[in-house]
Amino acid sequence: MEVRVIVAGMKLIPHPRSTTLLLAIDLVGTGLFAAEGASVAVNARLDLLGVLVIAIVTATGGGIIRDVLLGDAPPSSMRDWRYFSIALVAGASVFLVHSATHFENSSLITLLDAAGLSFFAVAGAAKAVQFGLTPLLCIMLGGITGVGGGAIRDVLISRVPMVLRGDIYATAALLGAAVTVICLRLKVPPAIASSLGIVSCFVLRMLAVHFHWNLPGAVPANPS
Repeated sequence: MEVRVIVAGMKLIPHPRSTTLLLAIDLVGTGLFAAEGASVAVNARLDLLGVLVIAIVTATGGGIIRDVLLGDAPPSSMRDWRYFSIALVAGASVFLVHSATHFENSSLITLLDAAGLSFFAVAGAAKAVQFGLTPLLCIMLGGITGVGGGAIRDVLISRVPMVLRGDIYATAALLGAAVTVICLRLKVPPAIASSLGIVSCFVLRMLAVHFHWNLPGAVPANPS
């Protein structure tokens, strides 16, 4: 990724085009995760306020965790009004559509979740690269960004977080982040690197859902 050789503390000042691309990915992921979070909240029979809260938490939670870990304070979603606006509009739209049609589709929720996961994993990894972290830490931060909001959402609606029970969930986020970081290290243009990361995460996640792929689980010991 192109960056200017200007250092403000520990933070590298990115090229404007890279910043614009990262913001676009972040905002798209915010909208996708907000719609997915609102859909989950609607299925949990929450009221309008509950749906909006879950939509906002799902959409901004991962990014806030990312920015806090990077020391980028206040977090992007607190500095830029577009994050909360997009989350509110997406959450309200899902609530209104459901109220008017009573439409529920678990496949659509899975699709939105996979797309949001992909965009946020790449956004987290790309921002970590801009901050000059090592490749391994960039990949880890991408994974945390992807699963953070969903984990908070699941705790709030009293269910085991998807990251702990989903078929190849966090692994897909880590793959998308890894592809992005590797491509950027190889000087692949940021737009192409981000696209490859998004596609790889999304494809793996959807294949895992379709074929019910899971990582090996712990086998309980036989009772004595």
